[in-house]
Parts: sequence; structure tokens; C-alpha cells
Amino acid sequence: MKVIKTDVLDVYIIEPKVFGDHRGWFMEAWSIQKMKEAGLEYDFVQDNHSFSAQKGTLRGLHFQKGDAAQTKLVRCSRGAVLDVAVDLRKGSPTYKKWVAVELSAENKRQLLIPRGMAHAFLTLTDNVEFLYKADNFYCPEADRSIIWNDPEINVTWGIENPIVSEKDASAPCLRNSDIDFVYEEK
Repeated sequence: MKVIKTDVLDVYIIEPKVFGDHRGWFMEAWSIQKMKEAGLEYDFVQDNHSFSAQKGTLRGLHFQKGDAAQTKLVRCSRGAVLDVAVDLRKGSPTYKKWVAVELSAENKRQLLIPRGMAHAFLTLTDNVEFLYKADNFYCPEADRSIIWNDPEINVTWGIENPIVSEKDASAPCLRNSDIDFVYEEK
């Protein structure tokens, strides 16, 4: 497993070792032992799996606030996505900065997104299956969103009119949100 730092503090690209031959391939998608060896210790408690039928579907920018915040380990098992994490931790050296990484069934990359981040993805193909582990359970009362095209964050999506849910289309801007994340130096 290869752990690659990104330009956003505490967000990592995880590249698993893939073993292949004439029959196909095998990889360890998750190993608590290897993550601990890399200094990344998380106790994942929930797996989620989503399907998006159409290219150009955008889901996010989502997060859970307060004690319900989640660290996520995300990957794309079918198709391809542009995966985005935005640092929402006030006081962080990378506050309001974002990173975008292509995750696909082909490249098998994963993105580790710690608590205090907003998360979103844009489908780059039709028929996308997306999986993520979370270290905290889903809590509807703590569920929040920021509008995908917030000018203060200014993510470069490469699309002007993505397919979004009603919830995501009506999400507030960052300046109008009730985000309560604060950066704590490790």
C-alpha cells in the first residue's frame, strides 16, 4: 500500500498493491495493520455503497457536524469519479482549500478524508458504483451540505450544469452554514 500526501492537510491518496495475472487481479482494499503502520488509525464502523446512473451526476459537498463528524475512506468500484475534499476546519493551514482526485475502477485509488472536511464527487462515466467506509454512523440531525459551486471555495468541476439532488441544489454557501469544525494540531 502506498500513501500519498495531497495539498490539503490530512487528506491522503491510498494506492493499494494490485496483484494480477491471466485470471484477473486481487487487492487488499483495507488493512487496519497497514494503515497503522502508515500512522493512520481509524475505526471504521459503517460501509456505504452508492450507484449513479448518469455521467455528470454530482453528489455533495456533504459532511456531518459536531460529534457526528466522519472520517471517510472512499473508492470507485465501477466507472470513474472526480472526488473532492474541502478543508472546513477553522484555523487549519489549508482552511477552505480543496483537493480533487480521479478515482476509478481502473486505477483502484482511494481517498482518505478526515473529520472536518466536506466531501463530494462528480461522475465521469455512466453507471458509477462508489463505496466508502465511515468511522462514525450516519446521523440525520447532523447531516449538512454546502452548495457545490460555492464561490468562496471555487472547486473546478469542469462542468457547468451537473445533475444534482434538490437537497444539494438548495444547500447554503459556506458563509451561511453552521460549520463548527476547528483545526487541532496533532
